[in-house]
Amino acid sequence: MADNILKIQGLHAGIEGEEILHGLDLEIAAGETHVLMGPNGAGKSTLGNVIMGSPVYNVSAGSVIFDGEDITKDSVDVRAKKGLFLSFQNPLEVPGLSMEAFLRNAIRERTGKPVKVFAFKKKIEETCRLLDMDPSYVERDLNVGFSGGEKKKAEIFQLLILEPKLAILDETDSGLDVDAVRTVSKGVDIFKQNGGSLLIITHSTRILDALKVDKTHVLVNGKIVKHGDSSLVDEINTGGFAKYTEG
Repeated sequence: MADNILKIQGLHAGIEGEEILHGLDLEIAAGETHVLMGPNGAGKSTLGNVIMGSPVYNVSAGSVIFDGEDITKDSVDVRAKKGLFLSFQNPLEVPGLSMEAFLRNAIRERTGKPVKVFAFKKKIEETCRLLDMDPSYVERDLNVGFSGGEKKKAEIFQLLILEPKLAILDETDSGLDVDAVRTVSKGVDIFKQNGGSLLIITHSTRILDALKVDKTHVLVNGKIVKHGDSSLVDEINTGGFAKYTEG
């Protein structure tokens, strides 16, 4: 495995002819937790989607290296199979497909092997207990009829079952009550303890309370304008982004 799980160099990307990311550089070492912060419209969600390979966005220059491989031109499914995971601000509902069936198919696609039913069921049960989730949710259509908090918990459930190498969490704690944030944070911490790498995109930093943050980055107008450690999170919480957006 490469020392850097993710290395982005000179990334220019946008949508419908409008460039949003302007020569962005970012490196995440294996096992690290990085936080990406910035004002609305800075390009944070765009970066997450571009790393994941969303076809909505186009890359005009630069490269995305994941676990030592250039994935800049790879499709979303190829990146997922290699170990990338992206949570969404607003998870989609998928009628007719249960979460259990979705996860079973995802594991089979990623490994290229049949899923061992007993081991899979056991892991489902263990993960439900860890996240204090009702096992019946796993049998329901994916996110259909779920509350906002239940959808976010379901994504963390998927994260723990799929065990990617790098998870990009985009505003995972947005709109959650205190109990839901605690549950989500617990799941993220378990993923981290199991050796997973994290890029957490957030405005509210409640999800970070139980995590050791290795590096923090401030994104403004499509460029990372400041790198720091966990103390940078506290600085932003206190003073906001004004010093980075003015002038």
